[in-house]
Order: sequence, then C-alpha cells, then structure tokens
Amino acid sequence: MTTGISTSFAPTADAARETLSRLRVLGYDRADLQSFVNTENDWFSLPASAFARACEMVRRAAADCGMAFSQTHGPWRFPPRDFTPEDRAERFDKMVRSLEGTAAVGAPVMAIHNIMPFGTEADPEPERFLELNREFFSALLAKAREYGVVVALENMPFPRLTLSTPEQVLNFVREFSDPFFRVCLDTGHAAVFGLNPGDAVRQIGAEYLACLHVHDNDGRHDFHWLPYFGVIDWTDFSRALGEIGFSGTLSLETNVRGSIPPGAREMYEAGLARTARALAQKTN
Repeated sequence: MTTGISTSFAPTADAARETLSRLRVLGYDRADLQSFVNTENDWFSLPASAFARACEMVRRAAADCGMAFSQTHGPWRFPPRDFTPEDRAERFDKMVRSLEGTAAVGAPVMAIHNIMPFGTEADPEPERFLELNREFFSALLAKAREYGVVVALENMPFPRLTLSTPEQVLNFVREFSDPFFRVCLDTGHAAVFGLNPGDAVRQIGAEYLACLHVHDNDGRHDFHWLPYFGVIDWTDFSRALGEIGFSGTLSLETNVRGSIPPGAREMYEAGLARTARALAQKTN
C-alpha cells in the first residue's frame, strides 16, 4: 500500500515541484491535491486553456519528483452555499472544472462532500435533501464518466445532516449502481459519531472504498489531529484495511501545526510520514 498526504499549491510547475519533492523526501509516494477545495484561488481564475496547461505542468512536475496523485478534493465552502438553484449551479460548474483538473493531473479519484441545501446544523426536509443530492450527483456522474474520474462521496462530521455517517453515504452511493461513484472514508468524521473507523472499512468493503482521509480527534470534534493523538483504534483500522484487501493509498488529511521550535518541525513531519508507513505496513 502506498502512503500519501493532503497538500495544495499554486498552479505552476515550480510550486508543484517544490512541494512534491519535499513530500517525496519525507517518504510519501502519493499526494492528495486539495488545491480545488477553495474555488476563489488562482486555479479557478485561469482561462480554460491556461488551466489545462497548468494541470499538465503539475502532472509532469509530480512525475519528475517520483510522485503521483492518489486523489484530489473537490470544491467545499464552509459555511455551505448550496441554498438556491443558482448556488448549486455555480458549485456544479466548479465541480466540473475540478473533475477536468483531476483527470489532467493523473488522479483517478475526486473526493467530495454532498450538497447541503439546508446547512449543516439542521435538516428540516430529509426527503428534499436527498432529492436535491440525487439530482446533483446524477448530473455530476455524467461528467465524471466523460473524464474517467471516480467521484468518492465523503462521510461528514455533522450529526443532524442526512448524509453523514459512513453507512448513510454507502447506502446513497449504492442507489446509483455506478462504478464511477464510490466512498471516501474519513476516519475523523466517523469518530465524531463514536464509530470505529475499522468497522466502517469492513462495512464499506473493497468494492466501494475508493480513498481515505486519515486523521484523529477527541471523538467529539473534527480536529484533524495526527494519528495516535486521539481516540481512534489505529491497530484495528489497519487490520480492517488488510481484511478487505484495500490496495489504494493510506492518505493523511492532517499536517504538523502550531508553534514548533526552530529545527524541530522537520522531525515532526518525518515522524508523521513514518506513522503513515507504519499504518500501511500493518495491513499486510
């Protein structure tokens, strides 16, 4: 199993090379490109032809560094802005550009959140919520098939949202019976519900588990802590990945943060990369 970590950078070959070469030195094989999350950055202000050229330059820069992209992350705005048809149409257009970019940088999967037309804290119309998401993802999957990119719907950390738990997401994805629609398991989001991510891995299974967002927390809040700093049973998580034969990337969605003493940050970051490799090796 390969290991990876989330990262983002400006749409230039130099920015990609600087970032990815550093990740390669730390020992990662793959990267989760999250530059498409923020739709108000340079990636989305480029004209279509310049966007395509930038993606191709980034793909080549990654190859030069001995790296590849295991996945990307599509647009996500917080608080959500999915309330009106115009909001959803704008987000859909940005999703399509992200699918194009995902294919162009050579990533097979784009992880994404469901649309949230009533926000995250209240869900007064569950059936309407599901209807709008079915409509949105039916259209998005048609584009995903064009680009040859799997859309991986991520479980969320919002207890009052209709599509939040791994089981809810899995059941929704299964409705479509589409090989381009799969699940992204977020370990920290599962833990917020008091769920064991290892059990979620077994429940989703190899057929539907397309990618991972790996991080820890206190079991109540979505802190994106480093593994082993919170409540998750990482031994069982690795065991579960081995049991289902997961052959993708153990991709961290966390980074070393805070005021680290000069000269020590590199040690923390190297330790995080070693943690990812240890978790991946335990699956064997």
